[in-house]
Amino acid sequence: MYSSDAGVVGQWHRVHHGAFATGGSGLIFMEATGVVPEGRISIGCPGIWNDEQVAAFKPITAFAHAMGTHMGIQLAHAGRKGSTTRPGADHPFATAEEGGWETVSASATAYHGMPTPRALTIEEIHSLTKSFAQAATRAVEAGFDVIELHAAHGYLFHQFYSPLSNDRTDEYGGSFENRTRFLLETTKAVRDAIPTGTPLFVRISASDWVEGGWTIEESIALCREFKILGVDLIDVSSGGNVHNAPIKPGPGYQVPFSESIRSQAQIMTSAVGMIWQPELAQEIVASGKADAVMLGREMLRNPHWAQMAAEKLGVKISVPIQYERARTL
Repeated sequence: MYSSDAGVVGQWHRVHHGAFATGGSGLIFMEATGVVPEGRISIGCPGIWNDEQVAAFKPITAFAHAMGTHMGIQLAHAGRKGSTTRPGADHPFATAEEGGWETVSASATAYHGMPTPRALTIEEIHSLTKSFAQAATRAVEAGFDVIELHAAHGYLFHQFYSPLSNDRTDEYGGSFENRTRFLLETTKAVRDAIPTGTPLFVRISASDWVEGGWTIEESIALCREFKILGVDLIDVSSGGNVHNAPIKPGPGYQVPFSESIRSQAQIMTSAVGMIWQPELAQEIVASGKADAVMLGREMLRNPHWAQMAAEKLGVKISVPIQYERARTL
């Protein structure tokens, strides 16, 4: 699943914020799947909080497996960034009549331009940890091979560990230990709920990019805790919790975060963010800055990116039989 002598070209890619790495069979991810109805981003987002959803996912994972591909799922709770309408709607936030809900967060602090959330009680935090574990169990039952916790981009876990969105005074706020408690407790619960051999990933925002916010040093400390809990790989992104953070994106701009976490926390990482060129992806993995490179928007722009990259780098990969006649290798 990770880097190999073949280089970055392999068949591990995920749909939307897609993954792409080396070796083995393919891996496609189902992204941002709510563990409770109020955990979704929009009223149109998927969920896995009941048995009917498990049954609906099974034909999808079975088809992927029949094609020689593994399936992963990203378990998520949007927190204060939830209850939006579907893309293309003429208004941003869903009404109760449309299926909208009151959002929750670490504290009653709104994200830029969004409704003010309600602060979760300690009992609700504990309940959500159980919901994540139950969703992970359902995901395995549904045929998913990899579980990822989405703790990045200003969603609920990030709202807890960032001091910019967490002003609690109880055991879930204040110190680094307290702000990361919810995520670490949930990680342990999920790891305990799934089979030992099932890979567990965590997606984090390595930095808030603003003074007084979450830092790369804190991310490294957090990832050392993840390793102890049995997390297999850190999906390293950044930002998302502050709307006007002075981020200057460019090709590979988040790779230094992945490299720092990989070397200092001694845990496998994936690099993301404007990694469009096969040569750049190859260099990131070959030089040890990450164990995998993940693609999102580029896979939306070019669903055949993997095949193109393989041919550019001179690596022969498996392709659907319909594409065999188009090979250049």
